[in-house]
Amino acid sequence: MFIYLSKKIAIPNNIRLKCVSWNKDQGFIACGGDEGLLKVLKLETQTDDAKLKGLAAPSNLSMNQTLEGHSGAVQVVTWNEQYQKLTTSDQNGLIIVWMLYKGCWYEEMINNRNKSVVRSMSWNADGQKICIVYEDGAVIVGSVDGNRIWGKELKGIQLAHVAWSPDSKILLFGMANGEIHIYDNQGNFIMKMTVSCLHNVTGAISIAGIHWYAGSEGYVEPDCPCLAICFDNGRCQVMRYESDESPVFIDTLMNVASIQWNQCGSVLAVAGSLRGMEKEVNVVQFYTPFGEHLRTLKVPGKQMTEVAWEGGGLRIGLAVDSYIYFANIRPDYKWGYCSNTVVYAYTKPDRMEYCVVFWDTKNNEKFVKYVKSLMSITTSGDFCILATKADDTHPQEDADVESGNNAMYVLVLCNSIGTPLDSKYIDIDPLFVTMTKTHVIAASKEAFYTWQYRVAKKLTAMEINQVSRPRKEGRERVYHIDDSPSGTTEGPLDFAKAFTATRDPICCTTATDKTLIVGRESGTIHKYSLPNVALVQKYTLNYRAYQLSLNCTSSRLAIIDISGVLTFLDLEVRSSSDDDSGSQAGTGDPSKFERKDVWDMQWANDNPDLFAMMEKTRMYVFRNLDPEEPIQTSGYICNFEDLEIKSVLLDEIMKDPERPNKDYLINFEIRSLRDSRALIEKVGIEDASQFIEDNPHPRLWRLLAEAALQKLDLKTAEQAFVRCKDYQGIEFVKSLGNLQSEAMKQAEVAAYFGRFEEAERMYLDMDRRDLAISLRIKLGDWFRVLQLLKTGSGDCDDALLEQAYNAIGDYFADRQKWVNAVQYYLQGRNQERLAECYYMLEDYDGLERLASSLPENHKLLPDIGQMFVTVGMCEQTVNAYLKCNQPKAAVDACVHLNQWNKAVELAKNHNMKEINSLLAKYASHLLEKNKPLEAVELYRKAHHFLEAAKLMFKIADEEAKRRTRPLRVKKLYVLAALLVENYHSQVKISQQNKAKGKTSEATSALAGLLEEDATSSDNRMVDSAWRGAEAYHFFLLAQRQLYEGYMVKAMKTALHLRDYEDIIPVVEIYSLLAICSSANRAFSTCSRAFIKLESLESLSPEQRQLYEDLALEIFTKHSPKNNHMSGQDNAPEGAEVKLPTCIVTGWTISEYQFWMCSVCKHCALENEIGSHNFCPLCHSSLA
Repeated sequence: MFIYLSKKIAIPNNIRLKCVSWNKDQGFIACGGDEGLLKVLKLETQTDDAKLKGLAAPSNLSMNQTLEGHSGAVQVVTWNEQYQKLTTSDQNGLIIVWMLYKGCWYEEMINNRNKSVVRSMSWNADGQKICIVYEDGAVIVGSVDGNRIWGKELKGIQLAHVAWSPDSKILLFGMANGEIHIYDNQGNFIMKMTVSCLHNVTGAISIAGIHWYAGSEGYVEPDCPCLAICFDNGRCQVMRYESDESPVFIDTLMNVASIQWNQCGSVLAVAGSLRGMEKEVNVVQFYTPFGEHLRTLKVPGKQMTEVAWEGGGLRIGLAVDSYIYFANIRPDYKWGYCSNTVVYAYTKPDRMEYCVVFWDTKNNEKFVKYVKSLMSITTSGDFCILATKADDTHPQEDADVESGNNAMYVLVLCNSIGTPLDSKYIDIDPLFVTMTKTHVIAASKEAFYTWQYRVAKKLTAMEINQVSRPRKEGRERVYHIDDSPSGTTEGPLDFAKAFTATRDPICCTTATDKTLIVGRESGTIHKYSLPNVALVQKYTLNYRAYQLSLNCTSSRLAIIDISGVLTFLDLEVRSSSDDDSGSQAGTGDPSKFERKDVWDMQWANDNPDLFAMMEKTRMYVFRNLDPEEPIQTSGYICNFEDLEIKSVLLDEIMKDPERPNKDYLINFEIRSLRDSRALIEKVGIEDASQFIEDNPHPRLWRLLAEAALQKLDLKTAEQAFVRCKDYQGIEFVKSLGNLQSEAMKQAEVAAYFGRFEEAERMYLDMDRRDLAISLRIKLGDWFRVLQLLKTGSGDCDDALLEQAYNAIGDYFADRQKWVNAVQYYLQGRNQERLAECYYMLEDYDGLERLASSLPENHKLLPDIGQMFVTVGMCEQTVNAYLKCNQPKAAVDACVHLNQWNKAVELAKNHNMKEINSLLAKYASHLLEKNKPLEAVELYRKAHHFLEAAKLMFKIADEEAKRRTRPLRVKKLYVLAALLVENYHSQVKISQQNKAKGKTSEATSALAGLLEEDATSSDNRMVDSAWRGAEAYHFFLLAQRQLYEGYMVKAMKTALHLRDYEDIIPVVEIYSLLAICSSANRAFSTCSRAFIKLESLESLSPEQRQLYEDLALEIFTKHSPKNNHMSGQDNAPEGAEVKLPTCIVTGWTISEYQFWMCSVCKHCALENEIGSHNFCPLCHSSLA
């Protein structure tokens, strides 16, 4: 940062000032002094000139109001920015709150304790509460509307200072004896603060100031110190929070009067006077939160009482005697400029990281990147380097992982939109980073590190010469400042030597493509050669450099020292003649050149004797050390080439960094460019060319060439293009020479200068619509091409029209406006892009229409098929693939979408053998994964009903073995049987199709049965598909009847179960029969059931014994005979045919008329089935 005094305001009657305070939001300045003096001032910058912004604009007092109400000396003034209130207090203890009304300040409230005097007042961060401390130990906390919240008397304590914590939960009270006590916001004592900075200090001390930055604009680093406490003896400590055990210590070596943080907590100003001088010298010292000294500002006058920052941090106000001095500050922003992009960083209150903005000034686009612990931004050419501290979350990609030490810092190489291209982890603290087209040089105080960076696709000239060297070797080097490298040292990268201490630390660096300059604190300057770093020479200055800059030929070095004095040093002797004095005379003597108050300078990129510099709020351009007249501006210089200076008003950008404005980028033309332009416009080309001949520069020749072209003076234009080495320009002039018509030449020149509307109008006036169209095609303005094609009389070229439609379609498609794109692609008949648009719009009907409109075997059909596959539309996929004769792809798509029936059908139609093996493979895969039901579903979809049924029977048998719920087992058997029925009907249909119309139905049915016999290996399963379902149906029915109390029916149903001993365990069948028959008092049947149970071999002796005991118990009471009611347990003796069984009741059907299910072909009594809607066995609908 750089600081200089800029303005001084005198207080009338030489009244001495005691205090000053600057309102951060509205810019009012309040100052209080002896004899009740209280003034509110405001500096306004009124300017009509858009370029004059910020500090460069003249500032006048727009408000100068004296506030009357105090009689004694005003000692404390403090602003409440949120509520626009001013609170003041004088030596009599009178407190006045002032408010702004219609542009003037009026008393709003008055308070006087009459007992003691107010020593300090502080508003909290949100402006809701004020804390007032009196000298006698009284504390009052009040609200913004004047109500007292609480008060307290601290006995036997003299108070001097008060400060709120940022979250308003803590109050710090500074005592007159230098102690600091911590209280909560209700006035309860918490603890005494440890003041470590007063170690080994004797004698009385007092607190000069306590300021706790509230974080309103974010912090420069995570966990940044923000609470500053300073004592009158110059000792200061900066803490992260109130009980920080390791604060930052600063010894300012001065008698301190006042301290204050700037608006973003990055700079602490300490005002007072230097100790140990014969004459008292007033100074303001500036420090970072980490205690590094930034600048010293000397201030005239006897006694300085207070310091106050402006809200933007660009000015500072100082109360000295009966004056207010203002100093302007040029902050060290973190910024850079690369390829039309301004890169700048700022902090936000809601984020820990720095927000780095890459603002492309050409297209006015910005790209934002968040970076933790950013240290600096350095730019060169098209790239920029962000230096940051490595945090623990950074994975170290190529850092010294091998050597095992953790790199502390990262250099990230970015392009001009913030994309990281490469990064290096380094161990040395990159305090000074400089960058050339091929190298990055980062220096700590003791050593510097060089990295030859590489960007993809561009080999630098250096690398082409060094192809033989291994890629990694030699791209990174570390050198200690006390070493004298010879340029030949090769070997591994070793950071160890970088930590050796040095007596003379590095303080600045700069570099060009062939030279590296390093400045040291003693004034020594080292010159090294690049790319192989070798120490070439040392120079000695009698002052310490702060900023260095080399001109484009590396022949002259500009040095700005710590106090802002610019001087020069010639590194190469100018060779205009053998005589030294002669050579110096031509270019001005650099040893005698000196300018003060310089805070920025930039050499021209293309002229070694041309540079621009910023001195206070003026920019000077020097040619051969002769200044041109200055320009009022406070911008930072981005770039100086082609006799134009680009400057950016960073102060304005930082006021609203999220919305940079093109007005903040200013271009200045230097005098020779302005003069040449004026000569060409006013005098003529001849004289101008003579002037340019005397002051040659490619930019001026280009200016002349363009002016000559406008006037169609082709000879001069060609000569000028030759002088500025513009080959395209020369070619253009030649092509103009070949044109006959004058109007045509003018049109071509207009197009050359980018005045396309004018050129087009000229072409159309000459009736050359074709030239107008080709101009617009070159520009890619297809909308206008379409207009021109349609407006012309006669037919237009169809191919060109289609091209235009497609180009406009592309324009909309690139912007993802698919609906508009579709309209133009339709007109341009561009089926490829249409398909893409329909797909993006999810307009699958449109895509289907497109597929059907395409001819067979069109190359787009497979792509459309693929689009349909991705959204699961099987039928459309198949149609698309079949249309382009790719049945294999269609089958694969069906398989992919699990549409196996379709896949099998296609495979059969196109005689593909591999589908069955694929199906079997997939099924076995499912079975391996223990997903049998999914395998069944797979076979069912593929219409392989028999395989599905086999699997289903297997599952049902397993479930039955596991003794699962009988109803579930029945359902599984029903499903298996239904699959067999599907198989039957499939065979039948295929036979009918084969024998269409040739033979009778009976014959085809017979053929079907024969085929079934031939194909099905497992006849039992096909013939008696329903046995399992029947068994479990009757098993469930018997139990249901038993529980409902129909004993006869239950027994009859249980008797049927004897036919199914192969399916249901015998024990269960006869146990059920025994229960039903005993309940029905049919003891003969019951006895037979017990005999069967006792004879079972599968029972253990204990179980058999239990059955025998139970039988004994029953048959001792009842004789084993059926009573007459119990009915018969057998079918009639003489029946040869087995009669059907009713599936509703379990009775045998002897009537001639009965109902039969159409699906499972089972029967039921007509009167019984009437109450059912579904078949009791297969559950198919009866409707």
